Amino acid sequence: MTSILKKPSVLPGFGLTLGFTLSYLGILVLLPFGALIVKAGGLGWFGFWNAVLTPRVLAAFQVSFGLSLVAAAINAVFGFIVAWVLVRYQFPGKRLVDALVDLPFALPTAVAGIALSALYAPNGWVGKPLNELFGLKVAFTPLGIAIALTFVGLPFVVRTVQPILQELPPEEEEAAVSLGATRGQTFWQVVFPAVLPALVTGFALSFARGVGEYGSVIFIAGNMPGLTEILPLLIVIKLEQYDYAGAAAVGTSMLLVSFVMLLILNILQHWMRSRHAR
Repeated sequence: MTSILKKPSVLPGFGLTLGFTLSYLGILVLLPFGALIVKAGGLGWFGFWNAVLTPRVLAAFQVSFGLSLVAAAINAVFGFIVAWVLVRYQFPGKRLVDALVDLPFALPTAVAGIALSALYAPNGWVGKPLNELFGLKVAFTPLGIAIALTFVGLPFVVRTVQPILQELPPEEEEAAVSLGATRGQTFWQVVFPAVLPALVTGFALSFARGVGEYGSVIFIAGNMPGLTEILPLLIVIKLEQYDYAGAAAVGTSMLLVSFVMLLILNILQHWMRSRHAR
């Protein structure tokens, strides 16, 4: 163990940079999380579970995590298609489309929420025809929340998958074709396994963004308890009611569930990378 720790590095300054990294993460990440857990721990086990397992909190959990998973799955499909088109095809306006992918990164989430609400409202440009022709109401429903989360999460999938597609050696596809593989077989047996770990990473990032999203959701959600109320909004409501311990309990439970789900996705991604490397 000692010999491993003292193994010389190719680049100097390993000890200094490692210490800086751990200190940086400790101050900016672990310390706030620790304070949150300590604040929630002041309720005790009974008080903690009593604050977390109320019907309103459980409904908010279902809305935030359920719709985040739905939006991440949609982004995984269409984000892959967008990345594929941007890498494999040349067409007029390609640079513009490539720039538009990053728009949710630069656009303030509140502005996105207002725009989506105006667009999908019952009297909006899209919401009114959908309501009149199909009887479909988007704004102030779970469907509207899913659309908002899909909007803000799409770039995470595209920007994660796009570099992998660009670096994929064309020789592998050419070899598959020369051996008699069809286009579909080449895609599913050569291209897709190589891209799948990156696709899972993009899915995880999109999901994580959706769980914590606030600004783009509150305007289009309607914020009805038990139906369209998200966890971040519920935490804000508890803070406005000076229920700091209750807000900390909800935030801690949200943190734990998110950590477990992201850990599972990371393990799955590592397993797929190891399998592909073999």
